[in-house]
Amino acid sequence: MSAPLTFPPLMYGEEAQGGAALEHACLRATMGCDAGLIAYRPDPATLEAALVFAPEVPLAQAMAMLPACGVGFQNALGALAPPEVAVHLDWDGGIRINGASCGRFRAIASELDPAKVPDWLVIGWTLPLYPMSEDMGATPDQTALYAEGCADVEPPALLEAWARHTLNWITRWEQDGPAPLHAEWRGLAHGIGEETTQNGQSGTFLGIDEAFGMLLRDDATTHLIPLTTLLEDSP
Repeated sequence: MSAPLTFPPLMYGEEAQGGAALEHACLRATMGCDAGLIAYRPDPATLEAALVFAPEVPLAQAMAMLPACGVGFQNALGALAPPEVAVHLDWDGGIRINGASCGRFRAIASELDPAKVPDWLVIGWTLPLYPMSEDMGATPDQTALYAEGCADVEPPALLEAWARHTLNWITRWEQDGPAPLHAEWRGLAHGIGEETTQNGQSGTFLGIDEAFGMLLRDDATTHLIPLTTLLEDSP
């Protein structure tokens, strides 16, 4: 990515040097960088990006940025990929292309208490561009972008489109609340109505609550698994 990337207002980019984009973004966040930083790492085989937020609401609400970034990615790739390519999202941050796993989103924050306002929140994603092995039949549930008919999707264009679409959903969330994002995400969600296991609990994935927590129904009751359980420790 030798040419400068173009991001929308309030967003700016930095190439991660010698490390993962998520780690770079977290480091910059701890140093007090402005919100809107997009760290990216243009590895030839994998595309990585991470966006820094400075939430003004408790972490439980701020975690809506995970599905917002996911929906932004789906909208971006959906606009650039051939129309027959299907892009869906797992509740836990997984990305699916044509039904197979293809990268994922991750979340790290300065604060783990859902009731507190964190100093920063970073949402990052990794997308494999090429298969790890030529024998894709050995791992039919795993895929890569260019193995799914997306050879014409250029990483810089995808990064720029993701930033634009994500900013649109952040703005809508701020102005209209979670309902529009909730409706959009539910239409893209993978596995609703199916049996799944999350955080050691198994049951039927019924959908999500207003705060995007997973509703998981077993034989006895319906469990609520908050999005904050997906947070990882800071690197």
